[in-house]
Amino acid sequence: MSLKAEVTLHTTSLRRYALVLTRDPTAADDLVQETLLKAIDKADTWQPGTNLRPWLFRIMHNTHISDLRRAKTRSDAAPDLPEPVVPDHQHTQLELKQVLQALDQLPEAQRKPIILIALREMSYVEAARSLDVPLGTFMSRLGRGREALRRIMSGVTAGKLAVLNRKGNI
Repeated sequence: MSLKAEVTLHTTSLRRYALVLTRDPTAADDLVQETLLKAIDKADTWQPGTNLRPWLFRIMHNTHISDLRRAKTRSDAAPDLPEPVVPDHQHTQLELKQVLQALDQLPEAQRKPIILIALREMSYVEAARSLDVPLGTFMSRLGRGREALRRIMSGVTAGKLAVLNRKGNI
């Protein structure tokens, strides 16, 4: 029987053992994959005619122990590491999504001036010309649009983001 066929026979058993070791289906799948990659990489060290199953399980066990040691080293070192410099992108993306949803709620006459100024980076005069309205009318619509956007966003912040604020995550 070929090495590939034998490995295929033992994959289900490896997955069960990985579930016992990790107690997490996703981590178990990762462990099985890493085990199989190592087995393929070191296939020349396996002696044909010997039992493949103990060899695969030994690779999995050693890989799991190495992963545990690596995780412990990271957790031990975590208090000594500086805070990450990169801001929390997930929060920024959530906030951007909420602003865009709030912007969609505005009437077109208020939404367009905000988009031209904030996103297209036009001057007030250029934006008023592009909408073919007097500068005073443009400024009025922009002011009302900004105020409406603030009211919508304060409702969103009071609802969804206030929980995060109270926990000190923002």
